[in-house]
Amino acid sequence: MSDIQRVAEQYLAVWNETDAEKRRALIAEVFTEDAAYTDPLGAVTGHDGVDGFIAGAQAQFAGLTFSLPAAPDAHHDIARFQWYLGAPGADEPLAIGFDVITVEEGRIKQVLGFLDKMPG
Repeated sequence: MSDIQRVAEQYLAVWNETDAEKRRALIAEVFTEDAAYTDPLGAVTGHDGVDGFIAGAQAQFAGLTFSLPAAPDAHHDIARFQWYLGAPGADEPLAIGFDVITVEEGRIKQVLGFLDKMPG
């Protein structure tokens, strides 16, 4: 498994972790202290900002999980990948997005997110 594949899988594991304490520990492992996250719904920085943003999304989409439908495409310290959000075992994802990450020493420094499909 490539380092970028591992980072992308860890990133989605953060989004799927509903236990606040465990999520905070994962965020500390996966993101740099000054990490920036930006998508059409908001922009945050740092571990507290990322944690708050993810907690809000989990509240809005309770019971749904993120998955990685294909391997990331990467070069240098940049990767892009699509993600799905849906009910476990569902045929179709409820939401589809596309993220571009910058990695610094094995941790995410920046996320630029795009939403391709969102529910109503």
